[in-house]
Amino acid sequence: MCKPLARGSVGRPSGARPGAQEAMLSRVPIRPPPPSALGNCLQARPSSSSPPPPPRRRKAPQSEAGFTAGSRGEQHAGRRRRHPCGEVVGPSHSGTGFCSTPGIKMLYLIGLGLGDAKDITVKGLEVVKHCRRVYLEAYTSVLTVGKEALEEFYGRELILADRETVEQEADNILKDADLCDVAFLVVGDPFGATTHSDLVLRAVKLGISYRVIHNASIMNAVGCCGLQLYNFGETVSVVFWTDTWKPESFFDKIQKNKQNGMHTLCLLDIKVKEQSLENLMKGKKIYESPRYMNVNQAAEQLLAIVQNRRLQGEEPEVTENTLCVGLARVGAMDQKIASGTLQQMSTVELGGPLHSMIIAGNMHPLEIDMLKLFAVDESSFEDNECQRNT
Repeated sequence: MCKPLARGSVGRPSGARPGAQEAMLSRVPIRPPPPSALGNCLQARPSSSSPPPPPRRRKAPQSEAGFTAGSRGEQHAGRRRRHPCGEVVGPSHSGTGFCSTPGIKMLYLIGLGLGDAKDITVKGLEVVKHCRRVYLEAYTSVLTVGKEALEEFYGRELILADRETVEQEADNILKDADLCDVAFLVVGDPFGATTHSDLVLRAVKLGISYRVIHNASIMNAVGCCGLQLYNFGETVSVVFWTDTWKPESFFDKIQKNKQNGMHTLCLLDIKVKEQSLENLMKGKKIYESPRYMNVNQAAEQLLAIVQNRRLQGEEPEVTENTLCVGLARVGAMDQKIASGTLQQMSTVELGGPLHSMIIAGNMHPLEIDMLKLFAVDESSFEDNECQRNT
């Protein structure tokens, strides 16, 4: 049986003289730990028979569009992360980059495509069905079906948004978009018109996040005529002339493209809910009947500019024999395409709106073969100018 050590011996062998360190330790009293500390240690030790339950996680909130939100850190992390729907939402008002969580309420800009009600994407339709308010932009383009057909297919009431509403009363569209989901429907693709970029900038300024759901646009659908998209130059708009206003600036851009061997897509004017100058000056809310420029009118204006330039001593790059393409109702079941000279475009019959026109530049043989499928007269492709383009 071991004998207890004397106080201050600190396990020193019998007969050994204590050193300086041992002498110092001999003055410190040794106290046992309190019972409470021992109890706490025993309580903190996990049981081997039953593992601790997993931590409870709070259920993530959902937006009205049915998407699950992430954590607050994920919402403002500034990283680009794809959510289950595959889209990346726009920058949040916090200025920390892209808001990666669709659970927050926001403005949705949704492209409708070019044909009818069924051209909307599945993703876009899901969002439309869950948004609190749904606006239909009704002045930069039109579908082949009316508002009633869209409402029946979408199962939602649509609020028409004309030019005045979008450009002068945009705050009404964005009202409470940070509290409930709001959809803004655009024929074609949402960013086919600069007006919609302005709406996005207003939303971000108000602290409202946004998300874009893209669709087909005339800008890429014109490839159906056979001209290759990467051979297109700057797109131009051809506006209706009046008795006192006949701009020609778009013709200069067409000529520049022509000089560079590029094709030119001409977007033809649309007049929807427009006021006459007289009614505008008098402040009367009287609107003109809708007007849609067709290929014939656009070709006639271009031919008039060609004559004006010749009277000024110029020999323009674009002439009566320049090859062109007329397109009508692209994306619809009854779309129509015709190819021929600019002179032929002034008389070709393509039917109802919407129309677009292409001024051809230098063409690959495959492009020429494709245009011959839609030729008004195949002899147009055998003249000297066509040979020079190849």
